[in-house]
Amino acid sequence: MWRLLRGRRLDGLKFKRQAPIGRFVVDFVCPEHHLIVELDGGGHTYDATIVRDADRTAQLEAMGYVVMRFWNRDVLKNTDMVLNLVLDQLNRLEPPHPDPLPSGERE
Repeated sequence: MWRLLRGRRLDGLKFKRQAPIGRFVVDFVCPEHHLIVELDGGGHTYDATIVRDADRTAQLEAMGYVVMRFWNRDVLKNTDMVLNLVLDQLNRLEPPHPDPLPSGERE
């Protein structure tokens, strides 16, 4: 997945890999749009892990991020579908306004 996201390869958007956000390290993040992409393997099918993932997602969303989760097998076998879903989500998201606003953009 990183090979497809790095270097602004996905629609010119900047992604970071293994980025720290709060107390978490996320797989991939597009900081400009506050979009997180997480890849899950078979270890994410256990009840305790499902609960932990849901809590993690809720905390990241409370920080203003949108979290997308994909199974590793989907990334490997349906790469185009995964990338299209990510692009669709990015097209629905507005980049957050800088805080504070840059000089000259204050009311």
